[in-house]
Amino acid sequence: MSEKVLGNVRNVAIVGPYSSGKTTLLESLLSVSGAITRKGSIKEGNTVSDSSAEARDRQMSVEVSAASTTHETIEFTFLDCPGSIEFAQETYNALVGAGAAIVVCEPEIHRLLTLAPLLKFLDDWEIPHIIYINKMDRFKDSFMDVLHALKDVSTRPVIPQQYPIRQQRELIGYIDLVSEQAYHYHPGSPADPIPLPEHLQAEEQAARQEMLEVLADFDDHLLEELIEDIQPPQEEILKDLKQDLSADLIVPVFFGIAEQDYGVRPLLDALVKETPAPNITGERRGLQNKTDGETLVQVLKTYFTPQGGQLSLVRVWQGEVKEGMSLNGVRAGGVYRLMGQQQIAIESQIASLGEIVAIARLEGIKTGDTLSSKEKPSELLPKAEALEPVYALAVTPEKRKDEVKLSAALGKLMEEDPSLHWEQHGDTKEVILWGQGEIHLQVALDRLNRKYNLPMSTHLPQVPYKETIRNANKVHGRYKHQTGGHGAFGDVHLEIKPLPRGEGFHFHQTIVGGVVPKQYIPGVEMGVKEYLDHGPLGFPVVDVDVTLTDGSFHSVDSSEQAFKQAARIAMTDGMPSCHPVLLEPILSVQLSIPAECTAKVLQLVSGRRGQILGYESLTHWKGWDQVTAYFPQAEMHNFIIELRSLTMGVGTFTWSYDHLQEVPDKVKSKVLTTNGKGKN
Repeated sequence: MSEKVLGNVRNVAIVGPYSSGKTTLLESLLSVSGAITRKGSIKEGNTVSDSSAEARDRQMSVEVSAASTTHETIEFTFLDCPGSIEFAQETYNALVGAGAAIVVCEPEIHRLLTLAPLLKFLDDWEIPHIIYINKMDRFKDSFMDVLHALKDVSTRPVIPQQYPIRQQRELIGYIDLVSEQAYHYHPGSPADPIPLPEHLQAEEQAARQEMLEVLADFDDHLLEELIEDIQPPQEEILKDLKQDLSADLIVPVFFGIAEQDYGVRPLLDALVKETPAPNITGERRGLQNKTDGETLVQVLKTYFTPQGGQLSLVRVWQGEVKEGMSLNGVRAGGVYRLMGQQQIAIESQIASLGEIVAIARLEGIKTGDTLSSKEKPSELLPKAEALEPVYALAVTPEKRKDEVKLSAALGKLMEEDPSLHWEQHGDTKEVILWGQGEIHLQVALDRLNRKYNLPMSTHLPQVPYKETIRNANKVHGRYKHQTGGHGAFGDVHLEIKPLPRGEGFHFHQTIVGGVVPKQYIPGVEMGVKEYLDHGPLGFPVVDVDVTLTDGSFHSVDSSEQAFKQAARIAMTDGMPSCHPVLLEPILSVQLSIPAECTAKVLQLVSGRRGQILGYESLTHWKGWDQVTAYFPQAEMHNFIIELRSLTMGVGTFTWSYDHLQEVPDKVKSKVLTTNGKGKN
């Protein structure tokens, strides 16, 4: 690809909170640039991006969708990303391949906190981004107040590049702070230039001065001009905007009403003039535009389509991709541009440096993978970390015969979405599907049904309770069974003792004089272990020491199986007298939350029997706290739902198993009643 053509490619992700209007903005971008002749709407279910059945059913984006267009010789690929925090993995995977991002939000100060995790991810990855304040017809606060609220949630300086013109409370136009030209909006048409309103001159000057002062922080020449009260030329301002935005040093702010195309054309113009070319993004990722012939691409999203099989959305970081070439040893199928679910074949079947395209039939390739034209990639490109699961459901196929298909279908779901996880629990034997929330798992279950004809039943996962004992006991067990031929005989004396927490199970024998022959002792241990799978309270027993101290045998009727039965009888008779206690798994939990929500979250944790170990400010994230706590697993099921409710959807946590702890008596009675053990 020539330098001229290379400079004509832009990949832009459209991101932002749920319901901020990202999909509507994409429709407007495609419409004003001529890619579509009629805009769709979410309500009618005919938008380009939300084309999957799962998205239309919920009237919300649930996966990344790509669409391409051209504006002023620039070839754009837009990636419309889900806004719900439950589908953040989709957004993060796509952002890794984007050269820039439009962050869409609403002009409501109290909701701007929801931008914080997204803005942090963008800055951690140094992805240039512009904020577009949508739905300005709902504008209630002053523009500068909204701007200052945006500064509070951004780690980069936020600067206005436009100033609104309002008639009463209605948005009718804007002032370009670079050129100081005012414009009047017209629905579906370009805005007309108008004289700068006199009553806004002071406010416009204050906003422009704020923009210039931030730019001067990164440009000594501009700083000198401002000190000497020299008006900088527009070309210098635009040059600074492009340099600083490309380096992710600033965050310019635009606004409008996407549904009416207000503010969309100047936003497109800014993407043309200010966002970086693909080679700049490659250099930021550590690629030096090598010319050794190696092609390097990265998978941003994996789709499994009912008709065409696997489709991989990839970013070309180096070289070019063409149909039939080998990538990581897998032959690439057709090369396409996407318009939502529509696949448009590229005439040359070649995708060049910087482009985002879809490749068919890359079997076995997963989202995030680095692919190379060599046998192995010379380097692995950084990818977004898989989010830790925070919500779970136990799943069972409605048709028993479908159980054999389940693991393969779940494996394909994991390839599409790395934030999903499944396991067959070793204690409860349940198949548990893990994800980022209730809607996230429901979408996954819908896909199992629609794509793989696997309707599923769900229920809450069982808590893997355990039990142990407090007291020691000496017990005797005898198994004697006489039939017409050989009988069965085993006789054991066992000593049962509690062990410290975490010791597990120990078995010993202190037999003297061969009263129990050596070949039968493994049978005794096996009988003890089998009993411990379901103790007197009905749960697996842990932290118990059992010693075989004595016994007797019959030279003809004794066998390993008979001694196994004798051991089970001894344990069954003796364990209830050892004062069994119920144990529950305790998790170590680390919560990341806005500092303004910490007090409420501490109350939430305490109210769910959590033990707060401490909290501190996050050094790498201004205005956020980290709370550390021990948390009973039994209290975790809907915890993420309540946590998000208290933190406007942005609070999250990671967890790991820590230890077992005795269940309080009040909770114990409920657990045992539920499991059919009454008050034993």
